[in-house]
Amino acid sequence: MNQQQLQGKVALITGAASGIGHATALLMAKEGAKIVLVDINNERSEKTVQHIEQAGGNCLFIDTDVANPERVENAVKQAIEAFGQLDIIFANAGINGTVAPIEDITADQWDETLTTNLKSTFLTVKYAIPHMKTNGGSIIVTSSINGSRKFSSFGMSAYSSSKAGQVAFAKMAALELARYKIRVNVICPGAIATNISENTFRQPEVSEIEIPVTYPEGKQPLEHGPGSAEQVANLVLFLASTGSSHVTGSEVFIDGAETLL
Repeated sequence: MNQQQLQGKVALITGAASGIGHATALLMAKEGAKIVLVDINNERSEKTVQHIEQAGGNCLFIDTDVANPERVENAVKQAIEAFGQLDIIFANAGINGTVAPIEDITADQWDETLTTNLKSTFLTVKYAIPHMKTNGGSIIVTSSINGSRKFSSFGMSAYSSSKAGQVAFAKMAALELARYKIRVNVICPGAIATNISENTFRQPEVSEIEIPVTYPEGKQPLEHGPGSAEQVANLVLFLASTGSSHVTGSEVFIDGAETLL
């Protein structure tokens, strides 16, 4: 691109150390944004920082458990202290969690998924709002095709519930925050090549409730395989930029027509 779309903007990204978060952080940094990386401190976090700095970007990493209100509030405070503003929020952190029949999943396993996915979205948006009211901005939430257009992922009742909740929350927020010129949109990825399988805990009992679904010609019509994190990052960039200035309260599916079958 000849012009950096996000020059002078500050973007806070949760779940920034891997997958979609990593790809988006790197792309936004290349487009001129200062990046606040919010994730758990590990090797992936360090590499994300290195990749951004090597590309000439400006970033701040904040070790944060996104399900912890105090730590999320502190992360936002640190971002403001470092950069003085917040223009873009990408509430992206999430897990698949425990995959099990409803009668087998425990209350604690349910709470872990709902807390990590849905509560963290609420906390991230809640603490960012006061710092976005003056100049407006863009909030993007990572939901999923599960919970909005696909319900055949057997055993994922907790995950799907958390993702459906994110969609409803984002639409409520879009209307509530419109007066401040804060836009809120949701992306709904389908199969994307990331490392989310590492926090997926499938229980053997799932095989007892599965209904066989067969796609003779494959289940990803557009590219015959999962999408990439970079493709999702490009969508997030659009929703963060002025190119989508009249778009708010929308769900955008990025699944290569997977859920149209």
